[in-house]
Amino acid sequence: MNGRIMMLGPVGHGKTSLIQLLEEHEQTYNKTQDIIYSHSFIDTPGEFVQHRHFNVALQVTSQDAKMLCFVLDARCKEQIYAPGYAQSFNKPVFGVITHIDIATEEDLRNADLELLKAGSTRNYHVSTVTGEGLDELKKFLAEVE
Repeated sequence: MNGRIMMLGPVGHGKTSLIQLLEEHEQTYNKTQDIIYSHSFIDTPGEFVQHRHFNVALQVTSQDAKMLCFVLDARCKEQIYAPGYAQSFNKPVFGVITHIDIATEEDLRNADLELLKAGSTRNYHVSTVTGEGLDELKKFLAEVE
């Protein structure tokens, strides 16, 4: 991959698990405490999205990224990303909806709508438990290489 993808999303929505699966690393469940650069990704703490006073850190870090991925747990009932939030980064943005193995169809529709309102150009539905949707996401990531 030519350039890293910066992962944004609240605590517990699956950013780190998704990165570990995509990079074929052992699944370890540790809370991301700071910004972590890997070969293909930039993993950001969930608090940076949840508390807007950290937004400047996301803005600065995004300059090291080729594109951004907004991660959202399908079951989330609150608005995480403000409408048009993607425009503040001046980078392409796509979305990944996680926890699809335990979400309802209504949950998936609502999550898709939330990410599209935030500025995602396309969304992928993924389960980090079952691996469902992972092949489609990997195919997209290979195309944007």
